[in-house]
Amino acid sequence: MQLPDDVDVLIVGSGPVGCTFARELTRSLPKSRILLVDAGPRLTPRAGMHVKNITDPAERTRAQILSQGPTAYAYDVPTLKQRSESAGSGPSRSSVLARAGTFLLDYQQDGRAAQMPAVAMSTNVGGMGAHWTCACPRPGNTERIPFIPETEWNQLCTRAEGLLRVTRNAYPETAASRAIIRTLGAVFNPGLPEDRKVGTMPLACTLTADGRRLWSGPEVVLEDLADPDFSGENFSIASNTACLRLETGDSGAEAALLQDRNTGERHRVRAKVFVIAADALRTPQLLAASSLGGPANGHYLNDQPQSVGLVQLSEEMLNAAAADGEASGANEAKPGGPDSTVGVLWVPFHNPSHPFHGQVMHLDTSPIPLKVSDAAPKKGHYVGLGWFAAKDVRYEDYLEFSSEEKDFYGLPKMRVHYALTEKDNASIAQSNREQERAAKAFGWFIEGGEPRTMPMGSSLHYQGTTRMGESDDGTSVCDPYSQVWGTRNVFVGGNNVIPTATACNPTMSAAALAVRASQRIASLLS
Repeated sequence: MQLPDDVDVLIVGSGPVGCTFARELTRSLPKSRILLVDAGPRLTPRAGMHVKNITDPAERTRAQILSQGPTAYAYDVPTLKQRSESAGSGPSRSSVLARAGTFLLDYQQDGRAAQMPAVAMSTNVGGMGAHWTCACPRPGNTERIPFIPETEWNQLCTRAEGLLRVTRNAYPETAASRAIIRTLGAVFNPGLPEDRKVGTMPLACTLTADGRRLWSGPEVVLEDLADPDFSGENFSIASNTACLRLETGDSGAEAALLQDRNTGERHRVRAKVFVIAADALRTPQLLAASSLGGPANGHYLNDQPQSVGLVQLSEEMLNAAAADGEASGANEAKPGGPDSTVGVLWVPFHNPSHPFHGQVMHLDTSPIPLKVSDAAPKKGHYVGLGWFAAKDVRYEDYLEFSSEEKDFYGLPKMRVHYALTEKDNASIAQSNREQERAAKAFGWFIEGGEPRTMPMGSSLHYQGTTRMGESDDGTSVCDPYSQVWGTRNVFVGGNNVIPTATACNPTMSAAALAVRASQRIASLLS
């Protein structure tokens, strides 16, 4: 497309958060000219469609490979043991550690093993939102941002859930899911408040009339803006268009230097407001390239330590639940049948003494694709256990940006400085014990399926690198409305804005913060 010379709002990054900005601003500012750019290709006719909704397996694989930037090839699906033990570097690293649709950050750490070997990203219209698992829990207790009023926060979450089409009814209740909820509840509910008991995971998903699940990519946020034939005069999407830097002036940005990834041509676009929502790695990278963000930019990097296990459910537990269902008149498939998928079930985060967020899921819904090892029994009902722990958030965990070397996209090359603290190691050990409690109640871990801590970076829930704060004291990058400190017109969005230590999936929270920031931008431009 022909890029304009001037717009009112330029949005960099087309993931769920960038698209939330686009949707909210086109509604509140219908006459404003808004340009959304992404360095990656458009995968589907509708911009930002979730690849799981592509019914042709070959087309789905093609879309995933197109998202992988420098690693344009199909990956193998490893066993749990292979993934957990593959933390080294080398040309085969992507096939084991990266997930389809993502590629690993290419960095060296002074000749030593990478400290976050599984740190990854996607480059495509829709960003990681074209590949995510769609889990959208609300944060609880200390996960919440303390300086946003609770009433307002709940309103923002409700709006974000509406944009993402969040539901707790994505999967029908079955004997297996009922058995798991009852069993998990007996183990964990005594320590959870009434409004955060074990239950079904809120998922960004729409059920069709014939019972199919359509997973929410950014296209559902964009609505008609995602249509291939959208003809609005004031909104456009530019794919394969990288933002190399913002050109700054007095207390703000004046223009963005964009590059066509196909031709290499550069174009300068002026704007009244700039929104950088390019993920938790590339948002601070672009700020650094633009000499913005201050001393906290790229710091407080937060990757939730993640442990995963594989469990075979006991027939005793499943049969008891099936009997309960028959007694209540429930019409459902027998345990282990084709309709017994349990979906995704949730053990919520409660407080710092229980800093975990647990997910129990059928293997085809696991956030980390896994295959049951050859040593496992051929018959059985298997579920995956995924436990996320809250990281000990520190300034010392950060991204360093080179002043000389460039990455695949022409931006400052990144180096990761990251380490687990004693507190983190204690949390991981406790997290594994929590999984063992669940597995003992369910049945047993299959051979090779015992809880394993994934290589750092595996969660893909990176946060904090452009964190918000109450005051410009050097410990945050933006204010409570996501406006970069010291600028009049630069805003940031994404998981990177979240300043708290969280264990829950962060996308819905990031979208809620984008709704709040959009309200501030609308007031500036009205």
